[in-house]
Amino acid sequence: MPLTEHEFILGGQKSGKSRRAEQRAADWLARAPASRRAVLIATAQAHDDEMRERIARHQADRAERVPGLQTLEEPIELGRAIVTQSAPDTLVVVDCLTLWLTNLLMPLRTEGAAVVTRTPSAHATLLLIALREARGPVVLVGNEIGLGVIPLGRETRAFVDVLGRLNQDVAAACHRATLMVAGLPLTLKAPGA
Repeated sequence: MPLTEHEFILGGQKSGKSRRAEQRAADWLARAPASRRAVLIATAQAHDDEMRERIARHQADRAERVPGLQTLEEPIELGRAIVTQSAPDTLVVVDCLTLWLTNLLMPLRTEGAAVVTRTPSAHATLLLIALREARGPVVLVGNEIGLGVIPLGRETRAFVDVLGRLNQDVAAACHRATLMVAGLPLTLKAPGA
């Protein structure tokens, strides 16, 4: 992977997206272990016991598979985190855009009052700017959820629409796009193709 090449890895739940991103990080680190670093920006938030257990399991699995992969938790300000972490010697992995979008669409609360933040489209614009300005490679993970039945609820349909647009914008901003199906990568976009 060249220094500034970005990859978008998308697929369904448990399709192998995170594993592929972790493998990209392991390969990056293996090429020059003394002079490179890799950081994973985790977007998940633990709102219940099951999610806390899931996050802990992912952290333990990642530590075992890619010991040199550092983790930074950032559920909202993803663009800023990419710009802050990005460097020519650093591979940034974002896992995952779908949870990040969910965080943006859920009302934030402090002391019982809703907190108004930038709109999801403003955050998406900042993400795309961060990808353009990144000084090193970025690997982004996201879900492709638009292949199933059309959801019944208005809010769910709106989420599928917003995620579909985000996926298109991120794929356009990346040099490489990979669809994961049953643990197998399908190249959607590659440099020079």
